[in-house]
Amino acid sequence: MSTAWENISQHARPVSLPDAYLRLKTVLDDPKSNLADVADVVGKDPAMAARLLRIVNSAYFGLATEVDTVSRAVALLGTQDVHDLMLAASVTQSFEGLSDQVVDMERFWLKSVLCAICARELATLCNVLDSERLFVGGLLRDIGHLLIYQAEPHKAQRAIELAQLQNAPLYKAERAVLGIDYARVGAELMRQWQLPRSLWEPTEFHIEPKSSGDYALFTALVHIAAVLADAPDRDQDIDSALETVSGIAWELTGLSPAECALVPHRAHSQVTGVMQLILPHAQAA
Repeated sequence: MSTAWENISQHARPVSLPDAYLRLKTVLDDPKSNLADVADVVGKDPAMAARLLRIVNSAYFGLATEVDTVSRAVALLGTQDVHDLMLAASVTQSFEGLSDQVVDMERFWLKSVLCAICARELATLCNVLDSERLFVGGLLRDIGHLLIYQAEPHKAQRAIELAQLQNAPLYKAERAVLGIDYARVGAELMRQWQLPRSLWEPTEFHIEPKSSGDYALFTALVHIAAVLADAPDRDQDIDSALETVSGIAWELTGLSPAECALVPHRAHSQVTGVMQLILPHAQAA
């Protein structure tokens, strides 16, 4: 483990996932567990049960009939989607209370949700069945910045200024100033949380998808989604932003710039609804 990571992890506010999520993960990790066991652990936590029912009955899923029991929600979604959606809500909960003086949290989550929806839309275009896992991958790809901004706010600002001065990617400036980049920090945190490789690998390598391994397709999709979500902050139009997409990402996904250019418009129309699902107190615009 690098000294740079140790420095950031020691100086940032400790971040742990909620106990309710950890209980759910314990059940899901047990090979002997079944859908009834999952429904039981969710049902015993009123907040988690309410959140799951709110999500499954939302426009996000667009089901024809209302789902009124946790057991039916679990049966409809399956264990992986239940895990991934509860993880998404749990991560946002874990960072509640972080001062807006450190980072504009609402703006941070708005962009993260936009990236998540873009990743899910791109996965659908590629006929990837794990679209909810891609949603979570897009949501979490930037969480390393939350730790960096807490632990090294002055160096973080220097990295931003250096990237602007050199017209270089931020992660390269962070490596120069901090000795580590936000993607690696985020992946290290996710490994501490014992999240699956299919989540932390896209986080670590979406900045350089050619370095990805077992989950190269997931990483490529998160890479493209991140380019689309970051474009407004970089004052780029979508077509110009897509010119920065790694060639390996086009090769792995089989997508075209023309297909991807349509995704942000569809994603923007969903952002407010999704923000209200995973961050019910946020006032998304």
